[in-house]
Amino acid sequence: MEVTQASLPGVLLIEPEVFGDSRGFFYETYQLERYSKLGLCQSFVQDNLSFSEQGVLRGLHLQNPKAQGKLVYVLQGEVFDVAVDVRIGSPTFGRWAASLLSGENRRQFYIPEGFAHGFCVISKSALFAYKCTELYLPDSETIVAWNDPDIDIDWPIERPKLSPKDDKAPLLRDIDPARLPCYRKDG
Repeated sequence: MEVTQASLPGVLLIEPEVFGDSRGFFYETYQLERYSKLGLCQSFVQDNLSFSEQGVLRGLHLQNPKAQGKLVYVLQGEVFDVAVDVRIGSPTFGRWAASLLSGENRRQFYIPEGFAHGFCVISKSALFAYKCTELYLPDSETIVAWNDPDIDIDWPIERPKLSPKDDKAPLLRDIDPARLPCYRKDG
């Protein structure tokens, strides 16, 4: 397994070891001991699966309180996946990191607690899976505008298909700071 630190602290690109032959392939999408050695010692309490068509953009979502860390990957198709540091007081506040995830490259992206997350589908469709360190709590959810000019994400699509709540999301600077997580030097 190869692990690469993204440009934001705590955001990891993970490339699991894949065992394949003419019959197909096998790989572990998660194994407690191995991932704990990477520093991912949090317990995952919820698994989610999302199916979306080409051009769908979901995000930028976060939860506070009860922040969620997410281990994300694609089973079929390809997505452009993004993490944005939204921790008040962080030296990387408002910066983003991204990765192309696909059913073919089998990469995983770990988005730590305190980061907003979003993705857009660039293939015909995508089956997107993710593990969360905290249960989904609708009252704790905050959404940041996908096209916030201060964040300036270089999305690979111009006119995404959005949910009504994503379409009406505010800019990061317009969100009450009490709705955002705080940066802690120790992580």
